[in-house]
Amino acid sequence: MTCVVAVANQKGGVGKTTTSINLAAALALKKKKTLLIDLDPQSNATIAFFSANEVQTTMYDIFADRPAEMAKVIRPTKDPNLFVAPARLALARLEQQLAGQFDAPFKLKDALSPVLKDFDFIVIDTPPALGILTVNALVASTHLMVPIQAAYFAIEGTDDLLETYGRIRARPNPDLKVLGVVITLYDKRTNISRDTHEQIRATFGNALFKTRISKNVRLEESPAYKETVFTYAPKSSGAEDYRKLAQEVLQRVEEDRVARHSQDAA
Repeated sequence: MTCVVAVANQKGGVGKTTTSINLAAALALKKKKTLLIDLDPQSNATIAFFSANEVQTTMYDIFADRPAEMAKVIRPTKDPNLFVAPARLALARLEQQLAGQFDAPFKLKDALSPVLKDFDFIVIDTPPALGILTVNALVASTHLMVPIQAAYFAIEGTDDLLETYGRIRARPNPDLKVLGVVITLYDKRTNISRDTHEQIRATFGNALFKTRISKNVRLEESPAYKETVFTYAPKSSGAEDYRKLAQEVLQRVEEDRVARHSQDAA
């Protein structure tokens, strides 16, 4: 079964796109055929791999009145196991265009259906908002990952995201599960990072990943060179953090698979 992970947090600046890019790349390095979907109108995940003139058909075309096939949107990268479905700024217009369409929340799920079997993992980078694009990601996903910055007011706003998650589970996607919460931009030298870590642990308990993503300049630099942290600075602390996170993700997904199998057998 393909694992589809929506990386979501309506707060901006929490390392959501950095996590989407480098988690997908880390899974690909572990020989998992992985698709990274850019659903953020800012298109930062796309820019990390392609120049503007390289991208023609994008995720915007998936939501058109005559939708493009997902297979025609997906592009290969330098890693043979990593593929990207690019975005463009026009995605920002979809909130208004899709308003009132009864099937609007299901467009991504329908588009993914023909290609699901082609991938082990699909990672979806979502915009910093709880609009129709994020709802599409949650409806199409098997799991939700929440990156939270180790900073003051870090947990503020997560109640809205978890409420949306609950509404999605209640009707359109009852199988959606929280894969975990990951702390990003962590600086062990500061009291605020340490205090925030304890606050997040107290709030989310076992849902919190053991791996923390530390502040690392190589993570910030790599997209400018059209590289992931693994090709740009493979020995950096940022690369090591995402390797560990990917391993935790694989472990949790396997535990979830075993638990679901046991429930089905019972």
